[in-house]
Amino acid sequence: MNKKLAAVLSGSAVLVLALSGCSSNDKDSVDDWAKKYCDLAKPQIQKQAQVEQLIRSTASDGKPGDIQAADSKAFQDLSDVNKAFAAAYRTAGQTPVKEDRKLVDAAAAEFDANANSYLALKKQVDALDAQDQQKFADGLKPVADGLAKIEQNRAAWNKLRVSSTGKAMAKQPGCKPAAAPTAGAGSPS
Repeated sequence: MNKKLAAVLSGSAVLVLALSGCSSNDKDSVDDWAKKYCDLAKPQIQKQAQVEQLIRSTASDGKPGDIQAADSKAFQDLSDVNKAFAAAYRTAGQTPVKEDRKLVDAAAAEFDANANSYLALKKQVDALDAQDQQKFADGLKPVADGLAKIEQNRAAWNKLRVSSTGKAMAKQPGCKPAAAPTAGAGSPS
């Protein structure tokens, strides 16, 4: 009887060790995945900070042509950044946290959608009449509304951010913001 009990207990101990080992390996794996993603995203996070600085430094009461050129470049760059974030998720592959896989896919799709929205804003800005200051100012209002909608379109990213995978990403140096973010902005980590 004691031999059977000893065998059951040792079998249980082996199972506990195996499960503990799997948990540790899963944590290592999600940290590895997060590092891979963040290493890919780091240049884009830096570029995003530069674009945000360009937007902040462009005087809102400046010449319409200067504002138009700065906004057009910024929207193109933000589109490129968002496409690159989506591509980085896909290049990093499936997160080892099964429950988070759909969150990663949704975040990638959200960044793709935002990239397209930034391109649409770029086209709007490029089409504005920079020669007529009043028409230009009136034309910027729908652009500002569109920008606000894009910045609010972060539901999938916010869900990912609070997941196990998101928490692993937040610990990675490559996913740290490059500069002090503006209100509503931040890195996709």
